[in-house]
Amino acid sequence: MKKKIAISWSGGKDACLAFHYLKQSKEYKIDHLHTVIGEETNRVGMHGIKKELIEAQAKSLNLPLKISHLPSDKSNKSYDQVMSEYAEYCKTKGIDTIAFGDIFLEDLRQYREERMAETGMKCVFPLWGKGTKAVIEEFLDLGYQTKICAGDASKLNKSLIGQTINHQLIQNLGENVDPCGENGEFHTFVYNGPLFQNSIELQLLSIHSHFYVYKIEDDGKTKEMRTEFYFADFE
Repeated sequence: MKKKIAISWSGGKDACLAFHYLKQSKEYKIDHLHTVIGEETNRVGMHGIKKELIEAQAKSLNLPLKISHLPSDKSNKSYDQVMSEYAEYCKTKGIDTIAFGDIFLEDLRQYREERMAETGMKCVFPLWGKGTKAVIEEFLDLGYQTKICAGDASKLNKSLIGQTINHQLIQNLGENVDPCGENGEFHTFVYNGPLFQNSIELQLLSIHSHFYVYKIEDDGKTKEMRTEFYFADFE
């Protein structure tokens, strides 16, 4: 009998390929998708994707969707509390393992494992250790289709926001951009593929910018930094 598992679902390509692997697995059975939505924005974090589009994905993939709401302060403490509450929900369903689509960020994996262990949960990473170029090429070769929904303005040309990713686009990203955007260079939304019952129709309404302000320590001094991100407004 397969073990029930949940998958952390951003709506992007890495989560989708992890989902694809788990669907082929003889060990796991996916019980539901889990997405954290901003309480104030009604969108997925750094992806900027509306809740309704995540719901459309879940419907097309024929899986239940569990949504958690992140308070407007968006702090790590609030996120940890949201995940702790979600872990308790999973336990009521006999689930003790959550899958994530991370590929090589060691600190992020450690953070997830430590936080989940505190709640008595385990993590699996179906894509872990794979080359990111190989990951995106496999994703495309399998027939999945995804659009760039957000991008770091210092790494990505604005003209790429809202574009469907193909092999040619990946080759033209530039040497300082990971093919999967694993360092946060860009994020995606998957709208079709072999496990989708139907393609999700997307209309690009606009592209807008948002500035994030953060602080770093440099030579004993605290510096305030600003990062600009582009976001595609799809509906």
